[in-house]
Amino acid sequence: MENFTPLSAIFGGLLIGLAATLLLWTHGKIAGISGILGCILIPTKTDTLWRICFLGGLILGPIGYMAITKAELEIVIQTSPWLTILAGFAVGFGTSLGSGCTSGHGICGISRFSGRSLLATAVFMGTGIVTVFISRHMLGVI
Repeated sequence: MENFTPLSAIFGGLLIGLAATLLLWTHGKIAGISGILGCILIPTKTDTLWRICFLGGLILGPIGYMAITKAELEIVIQTSPWLTILAGFAVGFGTSLGSGCTSGHGICGISRFSGRSLLATAVFMGTGIVTVFISRHMLGVI
């Protein structure tokens, strides 16, 4: 286990939980990224400022971390660009079909004891496990 980092994982999880809780308490909104982003790309309401700030925080957070710790962010994508694009469309279709994403259902929905979110998260995780097993172990796609 070369990437075992329990302290940073606990700290990150606490920050995610705090952000989700504050958003629910202050705006009555669920911190589901697909919903937040979707309402910016296709605006239907006038509450886009907090959505832009939330997404901006997701981008500025790692940049701030790198500036404070002098750490380098290494991103390695081991698949072809076309497979990455196809996977992105599949995830987008799945979030539309499931009425939310892993952050909305998995973090916010389960913490509110939503049966629908529990089922959706189980389907997301199960589908991901099966997809990785088939693509890596049966088809040899990395």
